[in-house]
Amino acid sequence: MGIPAILRRKNSHVESRAWTDLFPGNQGIGSKRIDPLIVGITLALSLGGLVMVFSASGVMAENKFTNATYYLQRQIVWMLLGFGVLVVGSLIDYRQWKQWIPVVVGGCIVGLLLVLAVGPQINGARRWLALGFFSIQPTEMAKLAVVLYLAAFLSNPQRRVTDWQRGFLPPVAMVGIMCGLIVVEPDLGSTVVISLVFVGMMYLAGARVRHLTYLGGPLIVGVGALIWMSPERWERMTTFMNPFADRQGAGYQLVQSILALENGGLFGVGLGQGKQKLMFLPEGHTDFVLALVGEELGLIGTCGLLALFAILVCKGFRVAALAPDLFGRYLALGITMLLGIQALINAGVVSGLLPTKGLTLPLVSYGGSSLLVTMLALGILLSVARQGRAGP
Repeated sequence: MGIPAILRRKNSHVESRAWTDLFPGNQGIGSKRIDPLIVGITLALSLGGLVMVFSASGVMAENKFTNATYYLQRQIVWMLLGFGVLVVGSLIDYRQWKQWIPVVVGGCIVGLLLVLAVGPQINGARRWLALGFFSIQPTEMAKLAVVLYLAAFLSNPQRRVTDWQRGFLPPVAMVGIMCGLIVVEPDLGSTVVISLVFVGMMYLAGARVRHLTYLGGPLIVGVGALIWMSPERWERMTTFMNPFADRQGAGYQLVQSILALENGGLFGVGLGQGKQKLMFLPEGHTDFVLALVGEELGLIGTCGLLALFAILVCKGFRVAALAPDLFGRYLALGITMLLGIQALINAGVVSGLLPTKGLTLPLVSYGGSSLLVTMLALGILLSVARQGRAGP
């Protein structure tokens, strides 16, 4: 059976279809313990990511900072903070987030505006806010804020998602404001992720396909226009079609990523033995860490890592199916889609199946903002799981 069923609204009442068919016998009250599978996968991915970040960044850190463990030390700090956030998020009743959503959404909008106003320009983009000895990326929190907002909106019995004016346009406007600010940074990759999560949640909530089509047409045209008007984006798109045509120029990063995966073969060259990290593959510890996984651990290691994401996504849908209320259901769905879509896009970019986008691999790539927000999202998912009904 495919993605868990579509939730439909009918005469201001909510009618769920096929959720109980997918997971039957779930009428009892669930246990209040932390879900061991979610915690186990989170530990495996984050600790594995720590190893790969060190392997991928050691040479670069030595050359740049004369300290091979520079990025490792920072990632350890972020990971410890992240697990603290995860624990706190799992212990807080997820329903409490309803009253905090206006503050979270408002804070994200302010943060995105501040980035555009005072954020440092790095590689032609303004995506970070410098706060003393570290920087934060408001876009990462904005992704989770959109999920929280949509979960609250769609679970409101007074909102009928089939109603164009009262149930469809309001979330379009709110998400549109967020995406508009992110596009200006520019960060088209995060905008695509948020848009896909929005469409997925609205569809599962029972939005009319006709309404989504009305929205999808202008979105596709808008994305196409943004790509066409930006020389850098247009170059990425044309390079994606044939990266080897300009392997020393615009196609360099993608070519090196493909070569890393090819060199790894089935079993890999061995942990720490990869060659692409020797200043050949840019962003090897961040957006393209999966390429280093493929080179050093081979196809088997890469498939194993992606399998963990697949299991986490399946578990997230199960948590949504067993959630005690609609807010928890949509919250679990949104968080699951957010993590799954971003991991899928990252894998597609690294393997050359999708145009290059600046998206991290959740829990695995280097980056404090991404890691903290991902841990918070998983903590909220654990909270929903703790309150959920018992499965078969």
